[in-house]
Amino acid sequence: METHNAQSTLLTGATGAVGGALLPKLLAQGHDLKALVRDPGQAQLGEGVEVVKGDVLSGAGLDEALEGVDVAYYLIHSMGRSPGDFELNDRTGARNFAEAAERAGVRRIIYLGGLPPSGGGSAHLTSRAEVAEILATAVPEPVHARAAMVIGADSASFTMLSQLVHRLPLMVGPKWIETRTQPIAADDVTGALATLASFTSPPADVELGGAEIVSYRQMMERFARIEGRREPLIIPVPVLSPRLSSYWVRFVTSVEPELARPLIDGLKEEMIVRTPPPAGINDNPLNFDQAVERAMRESSTSG
Repeated sequence: METHNAQSTLLTGATGAVGGALLPKLLAQGHDLKALVRDPGQAQLGEGVEVVKGDVLSGAGLDEALEGVDVAYYLIHSMGRSPGDFELNDRTGARNFAEAAERAGVRRIIYLGGLPPSGGGSAHLTSRAEVAEILATAVPEPVHARAAMVIGADSASFTMLSQLVHRLPLMVGPKWIETRTQPIAADDVTGALATLASFTSPPADVELGGAEIVSYRQMMERFARIEGRREPLIIPVPVLSPRLSSYWVRFVTSVEPELARPLIDGLKEEMIVRTPPPAGINDNPLNFDQAVERAMRESSTSG
């Protein structure tokens, strides 16, 4: 059941892949919507959105943006995008946002992080979990939405996967190539996030996944088949360090090493849904092939 339909909502990360796809869904649901952006001149968000200039790292603009807000989306991470230590930046941004949200009396913060890893977790996944913990201290209803790879036209992980398939008919496969994961379509993630704004008493942790569990090898092979390409020949090797893997990825894709290395470091961890969310949040998600086909259509339309 959904409640609180008429509410003031703040969206951060509105110019990113997930936030940009979430924004029209929130507008369609009738939210009184604000968006926090660092450069309003570069943010073309359309009508119906109050744009507030601000920056979570400096704290500038946060009090204005959060004033009168019921629900806030925190869709920000510093990995590969901000100078310096991404873990420190993530921690600083989350603390600034949490403190401002507490001052404003925000009821619910919805944060998108990663699924619980099977092992100890990479620096990237550990930082995501720390951000969730910081944000949870600020509001009565924290919601940590968790997902593995998001399959969308603008997703960095999906870009890396597709460009590897496009440019490498033969590749050396490090150990993580056989890791299982549960990728999810961008439309399913944003649909779940939109629902969580008004969902009655959601759990603090909400695990989101697509319809099937696949390995990274299977994803590359199936992606090639969907595109009508020959499946890449993958030669397995026992190890390939995250540093070498990131340079390998940078050599054949447009993903920067600063972003590629933390992403790849997390690929060694199996990330699948262990606790399905309550009914009504992520019902009937797309499978991998359907998610890829949708992402390809969106990419061709935007191009």
